[in-house]
Amino acid sequence: MTVLWQPDIPATDRGLAYGDGCFETLRFHDGRFPLAACHRRRLCEGAARLGIPLQSADFDRALDEARGRADAGVLKLVLTRGSGGRGYAAPARPSPRLLCSLHPLPQWSAAVRREGLELILSPVHLADQPALAGIKHLNRLEQVTARLAADRVGADEALMTDSGGRPVELTAMNILARFGNRLWTAPLHRCGVAGVAREHLLSVLAPEAGLDVEIRPRTLSQLRAADEVFACNSVAGILPVRKLGLWRWPAGEVTRALQAALERLWES
Repeated sequence: MTVLWQPDIPATDRGLAYGDGCFETLRFHDGRFPLAACHRRRLCEGAARLGIPLQSADFDRALDEARGRADAGVLKLVLTRGSGGRGYAAPARPSPRLLCSLHPLPQWSAAVRREGLELILSPVHLADQPALAGIKHLNRLEQVTARLAADRVGADEALMTDSGGRPVELTAMNILARFGNRLWTAPLHRCGVAGVAREHLLSVLAPEAGLDVEIRPRTLSQLRAADEVFACNSVAGILPVRKLGLWRWPAGEVTRALQAALERLWES
């Protein structure tokens, strides 16, 4: 395993040529990575599914080196199969690269954090591909296309649907909604990314808040009836969703409470 910081990537790297790899983006503060175990598990799962050799010690070494370079920010890890092979055929004995870079924490405006995101409906659907669903692989043209559409009209994000038009996620965040005492989110076994903030919400924060978790497909029209809608990822935390077309939702008390609870991970 070659671990590179702020690297010059050779043109022969399979991650660059074919998107042959996966990545993680970790927020840290005071040298702490509160969701590191979830990120490690997802990166190792992605590597295993793609057949890329990865030891958890390589992940941990990258975190230790990041602590020596900065106290806070965002660490991005990009794992590729390295170079070699002919065309799509992978090398028999790959030499993976783990590309590491540090970035400042992106800042959403106080208005967005308080009042919520304005969404458009993505013009492209997420492809149905169970073999790659859940992991954060490097093939992200669907998300790039959707985000370009949102930027063209001045929206904050785009809601991405599956091939049946059912809501799955935003381009860079998972989407959740409250229906009474139930916290709903879409299943991700056919498409979408299984976010680590989503995992923490469903396994820890929702039970602590007395919310029942519901993971099943819902139609887009059903989302309109939600009491609250919000989005999450491990960098931004939780952001309310206030608008999709003519539909509007309040930034309610449950969203606020979960938002504060998730943020406390980096404050303690």
